Amino acid sequence: MGEHPSPGPAVAACAEAERIEELEPEAEERPPADDCDPGNTGFISTGKFRSLLDSHSSKLDPHKREVLLALADSHANGQICYQDFVNLMSNKRSNSFRQAILQGNRRLCSKALLEEKGLNLSQRLIRHVAYETLPREIDRKWYYDSYTCCPPPWFMITVTLLEVAFFLYNGVSLGQFVLQVTHPRYLKNSLVYHPQLRAQAWRYLTYIFMHAGIEHLGLNVVLQLLVGVPLEMVHGATRIGLVYVAGVVAGSLAVSVADMTAPVVGSSGGVYALVSAHLANIVMNWSGMKCQFKLLRMAVALICMSMEFGRAVWLRFHPSAYPPCPHPSFVAHLGGVAVGITLGVVVLRNYEQRLQDQSLWWIFVAMYTVFVLFAVFWNIFAYTLLDLKLPPPP
Repeated sequence: MGEHPSPGPAVAACAEAERIEELEPEAEERPPADDCDPGNTGFISTGKFRSLLDSHSSKLDPHKREVLLALADSHANGQICYQDFVNLMSNKRSNSFRQAILQGNRRLCSKALLEEKGLNLSQRLIRHVAYETLPREIDRKWYYDSYTCCPPPWFMITVTLLEVAFFLYNGVSLGQFVLQVTHPRYLKNSLVYHPQLRAQAWRYLTYIFMHAGIEHLGLNVVLQLLVGVPLEMVHGATRIGLVYVAGVVAGSLAVSVADMTAPVVGSSGGVYALVSAHLANIVMNWSGMKCQFKLLRMAVALICMSMEFGRAVWLRFHPSAYPPCPHPSFVAHLGGVAVGITLGVVVLRNYEQRLQDQSLWWIFVAMYTVFVLFAVFWNIFAYTLLDLKLPPPP
């Protein structure tokens, strides 16, 4: 799979481009290279740009060459911003790069990626992932040409394997695999979030490795692999990990605010953040999304999420096997959904644009930060002020 894409533009375009240093964020005002902008005007001519592409077209992937030629054709004034040129050569994610590509897209008239014939299995998989997650044809082509499977989608796979490993270990040690949470020793595990032990900060994250039973683990694992892995292949481990972890933390903090006496287990906060972000992205870009049977698949995803959420609600209000401590809360699911339709949507909106270039990103980061700070202070003071009687620690 890793051998499919052709070399990136920085390698294949031309000798002149290879001599251009990739600009670091703090050095974006560096004077242009003499070879491409001898007058230091900040622009290069589209004629120069086209000549570089034409003279080295055999080294460029056809799809990528089409995008670059469309970019050149879109500049009627005969000039391309030098910074856009450097971004193209270095594959940098930037707002100016995206705007330039979108302008070129108006002149890109080649057939859709879905119509390409003669692809091997790995190429078809990459194309399938592109159509599953990206709403624009230009984005799908760019992703298809540049994806190298290096690094692989390690984050979601690693988290899933750890969750399965901890579940099997607990199943053997407790002698119970279905509804493990009803076992009297279950909550004694040091990974479970418990309101009496809320000062142990690691519990706000580690509770994802404890599941109520195989019925709980099974659906979370299926959703993580079917939704999380393709998203990570497109957006990378950093972005998807950010959404997942933000959903996990929001889930446990939401429980500590809205369901103050209940423990928390399971990875539903992170899973629901990813799935909600993906579904919201599909709805917001409905006409552009070309995945097959998208309405049916959305309905199936919503039904599965509703069934798992209903199971969690039933378990929360079912008589506890170890009173006075109730069964785990379902509020973490809602915290994950809230993160998915805010932070998650922004992260998935443009796969090639840097997050710091998106104004909505900073708005939702600020909202998330305010919520976390509120929940922290709530955990410190609210239990005492409300004189809440908590169940004893396990």
